[in-house]
Amino acid sequence: MKILYFNDYRLGILKGDRVVDIMPAIDGIPHIDRRTVISDLIARFDDYRERLETLVAREDGQPLSSVTLRPPIPLPRNIDCMAVNYMEDGTRSEPAPINGFHKSASAVIGPGDTMVLGDIPATVFEGEAELAVIIGKQARNVSAAEAMDYVFGYTNFIDGSARGLPPAGNVFFQMKSRDTFAPMGPYIVTADEIPDPQNLQVRLWVNGNVLQDFNTSDMAHDIARCIEWTSAIHTLEPGDILATGTNHRGLSAFQDGDEVALEVEGLGRLSINIRDDLQRTWSRDTRLEHAEKGLDGPHTPQLTGKYAK
Repeated sequence: MKILYFNDYRLGILKGDRVVDIMPAIDGIPHIDRRTVISDLIARFDDYRERLETLVAREDGQPLSSVTLRPPIPLPRNIDCMAVNYMEDGTRSEPAPINGFHKSASAVIGPGDTMVLGDIPATVFEGEAELAVIIGKQARNVSAAEAMDYVFGYTNFIDGSARGLPPAGNVFFQMKSRDTFAPMGPYIVTADEIPDPQNLQVRLWVNGNVLQDFNTSDMAHDIARCIEWTSAIHTLEPGDILATGTNHRGLSAFQDGDEVALEVEGLGRLSINIRDDLQRTWSRDTRLEHAEKGLDGPHTPQLTGKYAK
């Protein structure tokens, strides 16, 4: 099942190339803001699944092309992101110690929205292609052996980053939690439709060029271990998002006017735009290409515009 938000934050289910409005079937879920209904539906999904399937089978819905898609989880309680969680195509001799960070829920945007690169002295702006796990039920101190039972589904996720901000050492909050720096979507795919999340191809395009292309089998710490580790730190709730990290070798500088698209196998396509009112520029080299040229630093330096050195 593919669950999405559309138009004025109505919940729907994708039926082929059409969207069936499911709000009439879930009107018993109390809410003040429609943007939180998805988390409550996830928590009660076993109670609602049959009536949703009946509704979708009965209704024709409306064309997907006629609606405006929204983030599939507009107001998550938590966004947890794994850090340095890939073996980088075998270039790492051993896994980095498991680690992560919290990303602000206010950073969330959806399909067709715009990531805005602010007037800040970042050395580069990047977006990391990631598989995101959607938690299905409350999880506290979950073992890796049981962790996948807590997964509701999956979605595409781009982890926006403003790197190199001062002061040194004060990194993740100001780098990761900026408004618009958590694009996701276009929908949630329930776990039953993804038989092996540890074998999915992940591709990210910038202006039609594939720059990131890797498989989730390259994770240093698999999804079950990530859930085990995270749930030992804080309780995970239905609708929480766990982004599983990226292969950094294909990262490149996001720049004004860029059109970015992400497809994790089986999860549809998430497309966003990039805006930089300062119109700064960087080389188009990926991190791998930059390293292969023997140039200094992990990524290409800024070429023009405010803050260029």
